[in-house]
Amino acid sequence: MSSDDAPRATDFIRSIVAADVAAGKNGGRVVTRFPPEPNGYLHIGHAKSICLNFGVAAAYDGGVCHLRFDDTNPITEEGEYVRSIQSDVRWLGFDWGDHLHYTSDYFDQLYAFAVRLIEKGAAYVCDLSSEEIAARRGTLTEPGTNSPYRERSVAENRDLFERMRAGEFENGERVLRAKINMASPNLTLRDPILYRVHKASHHRTDDRWCVYPMYDFAHCLSDSIEGITHSLCTLEFADHRALYDWILDEVGVDCHPPQIEFARLNLSHTVMSKRMLRALVEGGHVSGWDDPRMPTLSGMRRRGYPPGAIRRFCNEIGVAKRDNTIQLARLEASVRDELNRHAQRVMAVLRPLRVVIENYPDGQTEELEAVNNPEDAGMGTRMLPFSRVLYIERDDFLEDPPRKFFRLAPGREVRLRYAYFITCTDVVKDEAGEVIELRCRYDPATRGGEAPDGRKVKGTLHWVSAAHAIPAEVRLYETLFDREDPAEVEVGKDFTANLNPHSLETLSGGRVEPSLAGAAVGTRVQFERLGYFCVDPDSARGSLVFNRGVTLRDTWAKIVKKGAA
Repeated sequence: MSSDDAPRATDFIRSIVAADVAAGKNGGRVVTRFPPEPNGYLHIGHAKSICLNFGVAAAYDGGVCHLRFDDTNPITEEGEYVRSIQSDVRWLGFDWGDHLHYTSDYFDQLYAFAVRLIEKGAAYVCDLSSEEIAARRGTLTEPGTNSPYRERSVAENRDLFERMRAGEFENGERVLRAKINMASPNLTLRDPILYRVHKASHHRTDDRWCVYPMYDFAHCLSDSIEGITHSLCTLEFADHRALYDWILDEVGVDCHPPQIEFARLNLSHTVMSKRMLRALVEGGHVSGWDDPRMPTLSGMRRRGYPPGAIRRFCNEIGVAKRDNTIQLARLEASVRDELNRHAQRVMAVLRPLRVVIENYPDGQTEELEAVNNPEDAGMGTRMLPFSRVLYIERDDFLEDPPRKFFRLAPGREVRLRYAYFITCTDVVKDEAGEVIELRCRYDPATRGGEAPDGRKVKGTLHWVSAAHAIPAEVRLYETLFDREDPAEVEVGKDFTANLNPHSLETLSGGRVEPSLAGAAVGTRVQFERLGYFCVDPDSARGSLVFNRGVTLRDTWAKIVKKGAA
């Protein structure tokens, strides 16, 4: 990680860790973990947790962060998600070294811990259905009702639990519950389920097990087994802290990490729920988990977001104790800032309009020098072919321009970037009256874009040589949802009612400069005056495909939007 995106050292979590290290707790060790459940792809919210957990550990000599898969639900978990999560964490810039773990590694130990609770009289096998358990749970103002199976003997509970493991009972027929307090003001402590029957093949243990621990039971004990010193989690687990502590105390483990909660990342104009993201994928609303409109890390990578920009964004928003929503524009600003400094500039025309320079020699081509990145002189220059027939952006010409439109128009002179001044002398239209070609003249004395007589022009246009340009498909992305909080919906509708129908526009007739021939998948560039784009994996099919990551600021577009034109 570079110094400009290094973790800040002033948030409350890092203060707690620093105080513990200074006091010699855990022998001065710092061991954190990032514990995703492999039931979907990681999203930008997970990036905040990744940066925090790995960043806290990296701040101390000998500090380590484990990558642990909490794979306790064979119904929803797949090896595909395990691989994607590992790929995303590496892409984001972090390395777990030898500390890759799976909760399934501890299934034997966890089962033994459950038996220990049974033998202490702190857990029992319950025959109630999930609906019956929920009905007896009570409310915030009313206590729950004890299960009729709560007072089973230790011997009976142990026998039933062993028979659950042996596969004697069907899914939902019996569960193992903690015996805590059905009148607790914390509903999480009202005899929560610890184990349930799942007769399904597990992605790592196959069919060896048919009982699986619940997350709350497995998570805290896995932390203990691994010697985690600080268990960092988001605020929705605050009410579960009491259960985290109860399980560790009742089992009687040697290592009891403190659970510390922080605010999760909520981002405007998107959803962070895996359930909702899966619904988008399975409902065909997006092309997959890596659709560039998705808030997944794989989607952002495909869209061209650099990992450094995401790390910087997570650092800048900080770590807080109270939930809030971060505007998407802040993330885009981080992406734009990173790409502005590191992306090569190239010329591309998305909606081509043909331009014929009538006084330029037919069949002649010359090479013009262009700067790769004005922000980084070390990136050098490249050569652009210039010829008689060019393409410019269709939006850069208006036959009857309004005030403050400084681009090309009949009789007007503009600058072609790195090339010459040209003046529009004629407009060619089709039978429907649509402009299909411009006839122009150039001033040979303005090579490089400067006039020797000192005259100035207000408009500078990008362009490509028609004879040399490469065809490209360009995908323009907007927000997937047209509401700031897509989860808010009218009664009778679901969140997909807030999908933005204009979230994707595909342009098939684009042209890009020849320097992009053979550009590798993932290459990020700035199309001058248009935005930042990335070569999409679909380019492997034989032609270039570009995804727009973020736009550039466009003065004229702002004028039009305000109705000031």
